[in-house]
Amino acid sequence: MTKETILANAKIILPDAVIPGSVVLRDGVIADIAEGTAVPQGAVDCEGRYLAPGLVELHTDNLERHMKPRPKVDWPHRAAIIAHDRELAGTGITTVFDAIRVGSILSDEGRKRYGKYARDMADEILMMRDSGALAISHHIHLRAEICSETLEEELAEFGPDDKVGIVSLMDHTPGQRQFRDVQKFEDYVCGKNGLPREDFGDYVTFLHGLQDRLGAKHEAAAVAAAKHYGAALASHDDTTAEQVATSHAHGVRLAEFPTTRAAAEACHAQDIATIMGAPNLVRGGSHSGNVAAKELAELDLLDILSSDYVPAALLLGAVQLGNLWGDMARGLATVTRTPAHHVGLTDRGEIALGARADLILFEVMKDAPILRSVYAMGHRVA
Repeated sequence: MTKETILANAKIILPDAVIPGSVVLRDGVIADIAEGTAVPQGAVDCEGRYLAPGLVELHTDNLERHMKPRPKVDWPHRAAIIAHDRELAGTGITTVFDAIRVGSILSDEGRKRYGKYARDMADEILMMRDSGALAISHHIHLRAEICSETLEEELAEFGPDDKVGIVSLMDHTPGQRQFRDVQKFEDYVCGKNGLPREDFGDYVTFLHGLQDRLGAKHEAAAVAAAKHYGAALASHDDTTAEQVATSHAHGVRLAEFPTTRAAAEACHAQDIATIMGAPNLVRGGSHSGNVAAKELAELDLLDILSSDYVPAALLLGAVQLGNLWGDMARGLATVTRTPAHHVGLTDRGEIALGARADLILFEVMKDAPILRSVYAMGHRVA
C-alpha cells in the first residue's frame, strides 16, 4: 500500500535557497516539490516553519556516552544503541556514522586499561539496523587509535562486507594535536576516566613509548584498512601544515577538528573538507583551547559541523551559521548536503525529487531552533 504524506505551507530549505512550498513524501522518497502556501485537504500544515533535510552526523561520541554512562559503569550494548538512536532522532539527526574505537590498551603497564569492543558493537548495530529496530540510518565509523596496543588485529576483524563508511586517524599521544597542553590531557584522563594523578607521569611515559614503537606502523595499517574497506579516510586534530600535508599524502578527504587556523587553511589548500564541532560554535570557543569554530566560519574555512559530544548542538549550530552568514540554506548545508556528499551518500542531504524522505520541521525562537517533527524514510520518528 502506498504511504503518502504532504507537508504544506513550509519554508523549504533547498540547496541554495529558501522557498515557500509543499513536499510530498511517498514510499520513503520525495515525490513532489511545489511552490506556494496552499494547504491541500489531508496535508500537514507546517504553518510557515522551516522544512529541511534530515541532519547527517559524521562524528559523534554519543554512543560511547550511553555505553559508559559513568566511569567504570558498562551498559548493555543493545540498550545503549536504542537509547542513542532515539536521542539522535529527537534532535533531527536522520543519518549517523557511529564512532567506534578500534585500538585498545590491555597491559597493566599502562595503568589505564581499556578493552576491545568494536567488532561486537558493530555486529550489534548492523543486526539491529538490518532488522528494522532503529529509527534512523546508522553507518560505521572506525576511530583508529594510533597510540594503542591492538590496532592492527582489531582492524583485521573488519572487511568490505561491513561497509565501513569512515576511518579516522586518531593520535592522542600527549604533547601534540588536541593535547598539546599536557595539563589539559591530565585533567581529561584523571577527571573523566578516573586515573589517579600520581600515576599520570608513568602513563604519559608509557604512551610516548607506544607511539615510538608502533605509531608509524599503526598509521600505515589504518590507511591501508580504509582503502580495503572502501571507506572515506579522515584525519583528526591536525595542528600544523606539515601534518595536513601528511594527511593529504595518505588520501585524507575529511579533517576532523583542525586545532589551528593554519591547519584549516592548509586543508582548504589541499581540498580537504574541514569538520568543526557544533559545541565549539555554540559555546563560542573550544573547551580544549584550540581554534574557535566561529573564527573559521568567518574565514570561510568551515565546511561541515559535527555534534561531537552534544547531539542537540547540530541543528543549533547550523542555524547559528545560517544567521552568521545571512544564508540559512548555506548554514543547513553544513549538516546535510555537504557531509552526505563527502561520504558518498548521494540519496540524501537535500530536498530533491527522488531523495530519501528524511526531513525535519522546525521554527526558530530568538536564535534557538525548536524541532517540531522528524521524518525518516517518510515515517515520523520524532
